[in-house]
Amino acid sequence: MTRSDLVALIGLAGFALFPALAWAGGVLWAVDLASRMLIYGLAALALNLVLGYGGLVSFGHAAFVGAGAYVVAILSFHSMMGGSILGYGGTESGFVAFALAILVSGLLALAIGTLSLKTSGLYFIMITLAFAQMIYYLFISLPDYGGEDGLSLWARSDFGPLDIGDDVVFFYLCLVLVLLFALLKRRLVASRFGWTLMGLRDNERRMCALGTPSFRYRLAAFTLSGAVAGLAGALLANQTEFVSPAFLSWHLSGELLVIVILGGMGTLYGPLAGAVAFLLLEFALKEVTEHWQLALGPILILVVLYARRGLWGLVEGRKDG
Repeated sequence: MTRSDLVALIGLAGFALFPALAWAGGVLWAVDLASRMLIYGLAALALNLVLGYGGLVSFGHAAFVGAGAYVVAILSFHSMMGGSILGYGGTESGFVAFALAILVSGLLALAIGTLSLKTSGLYFIMITLAFAQMIYYLFISLPDYGGEDGLSLWARSDFGPLDIGDDVVFFYLCLVLVLLFALLKRRLVASRFGWTLMGLRDNERRMCALGTPSFRYRLAAFTLSGAVAGLAGALLANQTEFVSPAFLSWHLSGELLVIVILGGMGTLYGPLAGAVAFLLLEFALKEVTEHWQLALGPILILVVLYARRGLWGLVEGRKDG
């Protein structure tokens, strides 16, 4: 077992015990913050698949997070208020809503990726940003679903005997989903698919000369990344019990990029560490000043200067994969 795996296991154990520790310390409200860390960590893990391992700087991943969130909210809305969308009357079932959130976000990523991946570099960044902003303004223009004001959920999704209306139960649902994707990502990175993706990141010309279908590999990674970001959006909608176009804005895409860079691009667990560090810093600095971004900026600069592979790079001491 590597040092990286050992630290990851310790971190997992800490998260698993966190609700009990929070209850004992009289700060049960912190469970909600920990759930948010896991949700952002899941979205960052998804982004890192294309950013850290694929070398694709996507500035539009908020579109997939927001799409997943809106799927859950719209299904809940039609379930309570009647009416239908595309002939479907809505549902409170979390099994259906989460599956559709993953599907819709995955298909959206497939469509955007098919067009965006025909470019590279700055053009790819700008096209993903442009698509995300198009979707952002689309939802602003839909008054039936709240427009700029957003849309509230009547209740959290229904998972049968699993009552995610309880913050502790919801926290463990987030933890299990993050763990499952982290394990899947570990397998992917160690597989031929992962090595090919990293090869394209490091030397696309040589990989193409060897006959590698670069577009197909990158499109598959981009689609999977978007689908998992949609799952994070479904969780975020349930945590806040509210969605708004802010979930689709470039600000969220920027935050996810910062989290991945802070935690460590191209590392297995770095995005999770980045999410924990970013949200802890945000929470602590907000207690000191309302201009917390001004204080956060220099901290991020120091990390970039002195921890080139992010916080997780300090743990590893070497390159994953």
